[in-house]
Amino acid sequence: MVIDVLHVSKLANLKLKESEVKTFTEQLSSILDYIEKLKEVKTEGVLETSQITGLVNITRDDKPRPSLNQEETVANSKEIHNGFFEVEAILDQ
Repeated sequence: MVIDVLHVSKLANLKLKESEVKTFTEQLSSILDYIEKLKEVKTEGVLETSQITGLVNITRDDKPRPSLNQEETVANSKEIHNGFFEVEAILDQ
């Protein structure tokens, strides 16, 4: 299966070099061919699953505890202004 990489890159607002277009065309075609091959696998009666190890997420209980006060929080900051972190502006206005 062949995919129009230039069209996809335009939709994704990506600028690709000619060598990248060739490489990605080959790679994506290979991936889509493999997916087509997977469609041939008989899966009737097979239950859907997201993982097979039986492991579950292990999380600790969320217990409230004291946090740092404002002075402790900014203690290692290079720049502080009125008790807050001071950083360079990232937006031009």
